[in-house]
Amino acid sequence: MTVPNSATETLKLGISACLLGNEVRYNGGHKQSNLCSRVLSEHFEFIPVCPEVAIGLGTPREPIRLIGDPAAPRAVGTIHREIDVTDALAAYGERMAGELQGICGYIFMQQSPSCGMERVKLYQANGAPTPGGSQGIFAKAFCARHPDLPVEEDGRLNDPVLRENFLTRVYAYARWQELLRSGLTRQSILDFHSRYKYQLLATNPLQYKALGQLLGNLSQHDLGELAPRYFSALMAALKKCATRGTHSNVLQHISGYLKQALSREDKAEMNQLINQYRNGIVPLVVPLTLLKHHFRRHPDHYIERQVYLQPHPEVLSLRNAL
Repeated sequence: MTVPNSATETLKLGISACLLGNEVRYNGGHKQSNLCSRVLSEHFEFIPVCPEVAIGLGTPREPIRLIGDPAAPRAVGTIHREIDVTDALAAYGERMAGELQGICGYIFMQQSPSCGMERVKLYQANGAPTPGGSQGIFAKAFCARHPDLPVEEDGRLNDPVLRENFLTRVYAYARWQELLRSGLTRQSILDFHSRYKYQLLATNPLQYKALGQLLGNLSQHDLGELAPRYFSALMAALKKCATRGTHSNVLQHISGYLKQALSREDKAEMNQLINQYRNGIVPLVVPLTLLKHHFRRHPDHYIERQVYLQPHPEVLSLRNAL
């Protein structure tokens, strides 16, 4: 299973337009993200969307805010409360969910009453903020139609663990779409699951077992019904972030396949680097690079098929900071 986004394909991501420097904010400005506009843009094709401009709000414009029930907030003008764009934003979210079928993820503008994923400021009738906030109207409608799509907020992507987790899910989503295009079979699902074994053990070991049980009686289930259930459970499992402890356990498991091939000194060096990673002395890329080196010298067909060794293109250098 090759990594998508090779020389023949660039993955598409939806993104809040202001994060790319587009001057679509209520004040005529932008919220350009250097990570998105200067780093990730070299590896992904961004599809910019500004729902507030798309529904006809001008630039600059009176800002909107969320008010009312956290489960069903209204998006209204901050000065003229009679301006209510809730239904328009929700309808546009549903529309774009239908149109943006080719994307493998979405990066939303945090705290936006239209695009924020969570903890967006929500005000009560007396003007006081509601604890916990709510979700942006557009983002909620869009995500409801694509519950398995990897989504993240721009600010959270500055955390290297969350960034690596998000992009791991983006490529998992792309691989699954690739599988669907090539023709889904019972064997291809089992093969897909097998290749994600160690990635799942690094993120959610319990869910790996549950997914295996789900596929245990695959021949007795309707493939069209079981496959979406499996994929939804997979994406939920991958959303949990791996830790130094779970990564270290996976590295130890994988290095076990080399026990007959390595010298005592090589084994000691491998164990030392894994322990140094576990203790925060070196980044993940250090023991992982040595592990890949040994498998190049002593190939193992099962291990070389594991997504864990390269869940995303190496050029992204996502594991250098883990």
